[in-house]
Amino acid sequence: MDTLNPVNQRRLALNGAVAVASAFGVSELLAALLRQPSPIRAIGDWVIDNVPSGVKDWAIATFGVYDKAVLVVGIVVIGLVLGAAVGLTVRRSLRWAWVAFGGFAVLGALAVRLDPLASALGPWIVAAVGAISGVGSLGWLTKPRAEADDSRRAFLLRAGSLAVLAMAFAGAGRLLATQIRRLAAGRDEVVLPRAVEPVAAPTVEADLTVPNLTPIVVPNDDFYRIDTALVVPQVDITTWQLSVTGLVENEYSIDFAELLDMPMVERYVTLSCVSNEVGGDLVGNALWLGVLLTSILDRAGVRPEAEQLVALSVDNFTVGFPVEAAFDGRQALVAVGMNGEPLPFEHGFPARLVVAGLYGYVSATKWLQEIHLTTWDGFDAYWIPRGWAKEAPIKTQSRVDTPRPASGLTPGVHVIAGVAWAPHRGIRRVEVQVDDGPWIEAELSSPLSKDAWVQWRIDHDFRPGRHSIRVRATDSTGEVQDEQRRPPAPDGATGWHMVTVSTETA
Repeated sequence: MDTLNPVNQRRLALNGAVAVASAFGVSELLAALLRQPSPIRAIGDWVIDNVPSGVKDWAIATFGVYDKAVLVVGIVVIGLVLGAAVGLTVRRSLRWAWVAFGGFAVLGALAVRLDPLASALGPWIVAAVGAISGVGSLGWLTKPRAEADDSRRAFLLRAGSLAVLAMAFAGAGRLLATQIRRLAAGRDEVVLPRAVEPVAAPTVEADLTVPNLTPIVVPNDDFYRIDTALVVPQVDITTWQLSVTGLVENEYSIDFAELLDMPMVERYVTLSCVSNEVGGDLVGNALWLGVLLTSILDRAGVRPEAEQLVALSVDNFTVGFPVEAAFDGRQALVAVGMNGEPLPFEHGFPARLVVAGLYGYVSATKWLQEIHLTTWDGFDAYWIPRGWAKEAPIKTQSRVDTPRPASGLTPGVHVIAGVAWAPHRGIRRVEVQVDDGPWIEAELSSPLSKDAWVQWRIDHDFRPGRHSIRVRATDSTGEVQDEQRRPPAPDGATGWHMVTVSTETA
């Protein structure tokens, strides 16, 4: 391999990439066995916390709920590319490989050490073993061999076998880590208490049950998820506590059992992500079970100078909203249940905030561990320095669910239907316009609460041709949904949703 002809170059590059894959796989498996955060996850978390806000906005707008999966794939691909570059430097000596893999290991360990769930020594053990695995794999792949053992087929067999083993280690590590955290968290053993203020199940009038119309209560598995956690925290309820601190008369902490012993209420509340585009699906309605936030705050005794409520997650994410929003009559809960079961891990188990009428980035803290009272100018939550507005009431919005954009219809009568929301205000009216025709008031589902969205529908007789459908909503204050199209930044998108369909004869 002294002469770097194209074939040898490709071999060296592939060797380096496979060696990095080996380091990744061993690191993932060992991190799971030692109950340490994944190095890839830790690097991803660092990227999420430090990339410019414009990059994050682009990622959410482009990839939606798959943005984190894309980030993980990107980190792995970059690692493989760097590994290929290292492989090209290795001919007779592994000196540069030790330098490169050692550097990667240190960076990974430093990223893991930023995670509050990491131990003092564990990240360094994982990093060291990963580096040794990478260099050892590269040395094995590049060691001189007899001509018969250095054929293209033998080379591909060696590299392919090691790559498959690396993927198996990585997959086993991810699976093992998930299962260990799930069992340790104790969610499967949680029995939710009965609500002292239960709500009735949706009536027939509350759900229009139109085909392709979003259900009035979105199942947990279908509920949107947007947050900064690359890997979902799975918190151990035996050690979890909720602390109330800051500008209060009595700072205190309670554990999960104490929280469950407090009076529970059920509420239908629609949540929305500020990144939701007009007509987007980063919004959903669920039945939440939890403790009124006012009960948590009254026990602490909020001091008069407290202006902002800051909520902190176990992964150090923060939100902040005016204290008055907890006391102005809106539904604000420390929630422990979602649609009749303990909160799913993806949606904040063991506890999260649900605050009607505020976008999630200023209110909906998942994996909640602290409520801190401070002044309005005393703290900027996670998204504020990144260019988003500090106050963020949810704007009145409506969406066409059916017919789908660009769908083909046969001429005749078809249902036009969708959802509309203005949490904390409620929806008074929804109107639909087809082409340049008159605005037609739609039939609304019976509201579950003023904090939950409603469904709407009309029947329309479509003639052959191309048609545009627009929708607008009016909230209970009489304010009509803003027609002007604006992007989500800095405080939520505006505009009327429009879809275009075609009707053609068979």
